Amino acid sequence: MLISVLGFGSIWTRREAKPTLRSGHFPFPALAYYNTTGVLVANKLRYRPCVYGVARFNASGGFRPDCVHQMVEKVFDCEPPCVWNGHNKVLFKNLLSRPERPDAYLLIVTEEQSGGITRERAGGWLHHEGCVISFSECKERQEAMLVMPAYTWIRGRLGTFFLEPDARKPWRARLVLSAAV
Repeated sequence: MLISVLGFGSIWTRREAKPTLRSGHFPFPALAYYNTTGVLVANKLRYRPCVYGVARFNASGGFRPDCVHQMVEKVFDCEPPCVWNGHNKVLFKNLLSRPERPDAYLLIVTEEQSGGITRERAGGWLHHEGCVISFSECKERQEAMLVMPAYTWIRGRLGTFFLEPDARKPWRARLVLSAAV
């Protein structure tokens, strides 16, 4: 599955696996970077998961944490989102050498963009093809990490937003508020 990254959650962690020995090579650490959602609580960034999950990026797959802003609008070969150890997860295996048309997009939606999401909304707030990776909430603050195919939607208090890819550069996309009919 190819996923284009449109944004990252607020919270990052790094894990280093125990050194391994590959045939003919010296031991090396395997670095993984985990990204999830968070919200400001008393001016501090905190986990407040309603739905907990992570996007995992492997350093060996081309992810560069030192220039994370340059990873936006890049396309990765990924495993499809899944539930692992009771939590939602999407594994970003390898950064493609050149962008291709993705199957889906990783995006972050906040209450500032959507006006706030009512998760208990009748009829649903997320298109059935979309996948919630993580959702943090505290009072009016929200941050949702989603994997969504092109042209799927989310509903917030401001209305329905469709994920519209750029026709010339399909690895770019944006949420567009639909016009009221």
